[in-house]
Amino acid sequence: MTRTSLPLHESDRLGPRAMVLVFLVFAVTYFFSALVRAITATLSPTLSAELALSPGDLGLLAGGYFLGFAFTQLPLGNWLDRHGPKRVVLAFLALAVVGCAAFALARDFAGLLAARVLTGMGLSACLMAPLTGFRRWLAPGAQLRANSWMLMSGSMGMVASTLPVQWLMPVIGWRGLFWGLALLVSIAMVVIVWVVPPWRREAAPVVGGSPVQAGYGLVWRDPYFRMMLPVGIVNYGGMIAIQSLWAGPWMLKVTGVNADASAAGLFAINLSMLLAFWLWGMVNPRLARLGWRPEMLIGWGLPLSLLVLAVIAVLGEQAGWPLWALFCVSTTFVALSQPAVAMALPPQAAGRALSAYNLAIFGGVFVMQWGIGLAIDALQWFGWDEPTRYRGAVALFGVCCVAAYAAFWRRWRRLEQDRAATLRA
Repeated sequence: MTRTSLPLHESDRLGPRAMVLVFLVFAVTYFFSALVRAITATLSPTLSAELALSPGDLGLLAGGYFLGFAFTQLPLGNWLDRHGPKRVVLAFLALAVVGCAAFALARDFAGLLAARVLTGMGLSACLMAPLTGFRRWLAPGAQLRANSWMLMSGSMGMVASTLPVQWLMPVIGWRGLFWGLALLVSIAMVVIVWVVPPWRREAAPVVGGSPVQAGYGLVWRDPYFRMMLPVGIVNYGGMIAIQSLWAGPWMLKVTGVNADASAAGLFAINLSMLLAFWLWGMVNPRLARLGWRPEMLIGWGLPLSLLVLAVIAVLGEQAGWPLWALFCVSTTFVALSQPAVAMALPPQAAGRALSAYNLAIFGGVFVMQWGIGLAIDALQWFGWDEPTRYRGAVALFGVCCVAAYAAFWRRWRRLEQDRAATLRA
């Protein structure tokens, strides 16, 4: 695999003050995106009681957000490359405001699901837009740091979706929460108009004697992109599915804690993720200078998450939030793949590369969230009680994670062999 490194106009690089302001406004919008994504884990007891939702229904409702993400990713990539982050994210956030208002007004499961999908569509640009901009606005080492700290801001949203939401519920209710989110996203749109710079569209560059074509063929055929797909879909997508939904019900149904303790556990899990992404942001530039490529870190670090998942399935009711926090943190190695995929392709195709990979990740989140719920329901066939069915579903998920890692490992070792042969030649 040959990474494409094309010169960018120096005028595209932002100064320190401008970059801080741009980063902060995008970090705030991604904070809201992550909060809305994960809020169903905290609201699951209330929504289940109010609407009599089964585990399968709950999984579908939570996964509807990611289904909305998946609907928009392919056109989103083209729009980002063509129109730039500012125009695209503003249009999408307007859709998110409508989705939050529709969720607050919904009176049945179908209404909630439709609003959830709409909200997912509207918030689907909150990470891809800044990462596309960073590909042009920042040097490569700084891109890795900015990516990690964007994910850190998402973890802050996850943290806010736990105990703070639990505390606000008796005061304003879940409908009031979504009205408040609609208002806050609207305010963020105003700040984006003021802070984010316009986008200068460039002519397609020439790579390998041919111009970079429109569409996604360049992305889908890239060997580096294809190497990262299995762990992105299953391992990373599954981790987000656990973090944003199933960790909460596990603590309620398997470990037997109450709703307040479950929210506190989710708070701790998400705080652990926040610290992990902060640390990645601190060390990534140094690791890059030392030659530690993202695929190497994933290859050697991700097996820890597989071991932790096996321990959780075995321990069952004794596996509380600390083990789930360790599982989520040890899976963050895969988060390094996002900026790496973007840097493997020309900067003029960054939006398409990032959106295609995000489509894979969030398609995986949808499948894993819904699939774990379906597995919990289906395992009733064996006559198992509910905690045992949860453990069985986690074990099945673990088997999928091992298979995805094995697929990545084969491609990675082949890549390393090709690189070594090139150096010897």
